[in-house]
Amino acid sequence: MELNGAVAVITGGASGIGEAVAKGLSSRGARVVLGDMDQRNLERVAGEIAAAGGSVAWAKCNVTSDEDVASLMDLAIDKFGQLNVVVASAGIIKDGLMINLDKETGKVKKAMTTEQFKAVIDVNLVGAFITVREAAIRMANGGWPGLIVPISSVNKSGQTGQMNYSSAKAAIALWPKILCGEFQMRGVSNVRVVAIAPGYVGTPMVKGMNQEALAGILKGVHIGRLIEPSEIADIIAFAAQNEAVDATCLEITGGLIANGLAK
Repeated sequence: MELNGAVAVITGGASGIGEAVAKGLSSRGARVVLGDMDQRNLERVAGEIAAAGGSVAWAKCNVTSDEDVASLMDLAIDKFGQLNVVVASAGIIKDGLMINLDKETGKVKKAMTTEQFKAVIDVNLVGAFITVREAAIRMANGGWPGLIVPISSVNKSGQTGQMNYSSAKAAIALWPKILCGEFQMRGVSNVRVVAIAPGYVGTPMVKGMNQEALAGILKGVHIGRLIEPSEIADIIAFAAQNEAVDATCLEITGGLIANGLAK
């Protein structure tokens, strides 16, 4: 796939990985459409892309809404005439142990609520499903070269305190093989699916966390540093341009060999 002139939709495009991917694809000549719930930062990111000479559109989008996601995909086609890359990077966290004991009594004093679990599943899993589905419908119907990129995580292997988040990311890691198998069964050869599973990424939130905890994380990373969001953008651009990369989940972790938080 040639990125120059391609059309990319990025959910979660107002910050973090989504912002970096949008800017990275735009710098390679792609026309980008951003979706997010954070309108202020959507406007900021879109403005920065436009100021750098990129072609960009945006819409406030709740990825758990069928209508919002369908409208976002249609915006891309209406404005730019096609749809080639869709990155489902919208996500939230609501971390916590399933049960937490009182130090004095040894009895359970707190538990992860059903709402905490469902909220993460709704955005990170159901929202990703809606995004992938709406992208696939339009790519299959349009016949354009297409790449769908759901975002998994290295924590798909299981992370203490992230039963909800890890459950969603483990499921997403399975999607490329399932979907490409379904596409092959029905002769849909123009749409590829490649999941990306980042390790610990140097977003402002992560860089601003407790520095002792961060140092503990980095002890288990072979290259000794956080992954930069731009490096996630680079691997997505690579996958887009290399047709042989398909039906797989690519880990980009800097060689994460131990989880510094699991103690």
